[in-house]
Amino acid sequence: MSIADLRTDYRLASLSESDVDGNPFAQFNTWFAEAQRAEVAEANAMCLATSTPDGVPSARIVLLKGVSENGFAFYTDYRSQKGQELAGNAHAALCFFWQALERQVRIAGVVERVSRAEAGEYFASRPLGSRIGATASVQSSVLKSRGELESRVSDLEARFVNGEVPLPDHWGGFRVIPTSIEFWQGRSSRLHDRIKYVRAGVEWSMSRLSP
Repeated sequence: MSIADLRTDYRLASLSESDVDGNPFAQFNTWFAEAQRAEVAEANAMCLATSTPDGVPSARIVLLKGVSENGFAFYTDYRSQKGQELAGNAHAALCFFWQALERQVRIAGVVERVSRAEAGEYFASRPLGSRIGATASVQSSVLKSRGELESRVSDLEARFVNGEVPLPDHWGGFRVIPTSIEFWQGRSSRLHDRIKYVRAGVEWSMSRLSP
């Protein structure tokens, strides 16, 4: 079968204005809980799109690690490509796709760093291997070989044999503060339902978009 012939006709559900919460964060939490109950693999996986100050885009999958009315948080190496791009252009977009539920959520907004205290609390909750890995890796930099990275990891394992790895200065979190959030429900014949919230000051307006 050719790529052009690959298609799925979505029929599981519909989405109307009367179905959704007036608060987009509450609506996101409802859908996220449903994705978890449906045992969607890594329901917190999201595509993060960033760009350079002159508009060259890049995208990758990262993991959502916190959501509140303050925004959507994830963690990374500040020296990474995404970290450098967000330092130069503090705008980003997120996209969740939960195929099992035929749903997508798109988020766009401005980005800020989470506090050092918040980053430290999350860092301390990570498995030891993840904490050592975050300390060893200069994310997005060129390695001479896999062995170079593994040597750094071995040195750190010996140094922090007690498991108390401090939060590196180069590592922390970003929070995407949304200006818009769109909920997409797949429908038959590509006549999808799309409900979009747009921030207007402290309030949110809601509208239906064409599929």
